[in-house]
Amino acid sequence: MQEAPQRTQTGPIEGTKSVRVPHTPTAVRIARRTIGADLTTRGVSRLVVEEVEAVVSEFVANSVLHARPLADGCVRVRWKVKSGAVEVEVRDGGGATYPKPVRKSLWAVRGRGLRIVRSLAHEWGVQDERNGRTVWAALGGPSRRRRL
Repeated sequence: MQEAPQRTQTGPIEGTKSVRVPHTPTAVRIARRTIGADLTTRGVSRLVVEEVEAVVSEFVANSVLHARPLADGCVRVRWKVKSGAVEVEVRDGGGATYPKPVRKSLWAVRGRGLRIVRSLAHEWGVQDERNGRTVWAALGGPSRRRRL
């Protein structure tokens, strides 16, 4: 169930939305376009929209590469706009490895994505649950969240 969007007096329209994308490489593009269009329509600043798009792209790509899908074969992307901040989470069926930034290396061809997430987000984290894993981040302002 989605919360009804509410316009704040001085900021973007608040509320929560989610989308399920297929556990395939096309999911990255679908998730990025969907969340970008929604946040732009709500009046979120272009800079924050671009940061959220980058973080969602990384989370969904990692899910497709390293994790199992949810029971329905999808990955769930959920986002919330509140008090000028955007909180985003990507939930999948979990995987054998734990998401964490890798050590800095000039020669690595992979592994920089979560370091970039860490530099863009005010907070980010991973929550293991009984039937999967959720990776989340807060951008555009401080987060008071541990769960969406």
